[in-house]
Order: sequence, then structure tokens, then C-alpha cells
Amino acid sequence: MATLHEMLLAPDIKPTVVADCEDLVNHEVAEMSGITGTAVKLAYNTVRTFDAGHIHAMIETILPNIADALQPYWADFTMQFTASGGDFGSYLAARDDEVAEALLAITDRRRDKSVRPTIVKAYNTVRGRAIKHVKAGLPALGALIQKYA
Repeated sequence: MATLHEMLLAPDIKPTVVADCEDLVNHEVAEMSGITGTAVKLAYNTVRTFDAGHIHAMIETILPNIADALQPYWADFTMQFTASGGDFGSYLAARDDEVAEALLAITDRRRDKSVRPTIVKAYNTVRGRAIKHVKAGLPALGALIQKYA
């Protein structure tokens, strides 16, 4: 069985995966509501205003890390199911605490290395509540990944 790294980062597939991930992020942000949703949308729009290509570039940059972070879950999932026989999104959602923290650790490391105060400030504004939103997006992320299996 191919690794997520091999499946998602193949030169002919990666641009489509990145575009799908960006669509997923845009959709998840657009669906947010309430005070937290407003804060996330404000931070997201600040980042996009400051650097219109930042989200796309960040997805391209962190996609290998995401593939690596999710590989143990994918390996376990494919031991239990065929790649097309189970629901990877549900599998991730059933482990939402640990999966969300593994994914947020990637962006936390990026924030810690950033020299762009506007980006760091926007990220820090929403980081505390981010786990809730990452968890909510796991079924869609799992489906997106499984699409390329």
C-alpha cells in the first residue's frame, strides 16, 4: 500500500490535492458562525488581505507534514479496511483529540518560526479555539484524502 506521502505528493496529483485542500479550508471557514466564527473569519481575511496567496502557499508547504502526521492513522485504517471500503473521515473523527493535536502541532511549529507579526497575531487570536474547528473538519479531510487512495 502506498503511503500518504506517495499518494498526495506525486507531482501529477499534488496541485489538485492542494486546490482541494484550499477549497476545504475556504468552505470550513465560510461555514463558521458565532463569536468564534467571526474571529476566525477576521483572522483568515486578515491573512488573505496581507498576502493573498498565503493560504495556498501554506497548504503546499505543510502538505508533506500533514501526510506524515496522518500516516500512522492511514496505516492503521488500511489494516482494518480496504482504502475504498471504509470511511477514513469517520476513522479520524473517532480519534479527534489526538488527530487534531497532531495537525495543530504542524501549524504551531510554523507560527513559532514565523517572522511575520501580522500572521502570528492572527494565528494566535484563533489558536485556543482551533481544536474545535479542526475536529469538525476531520470527516471532510479524511474524505479528501481517501479520494486519492
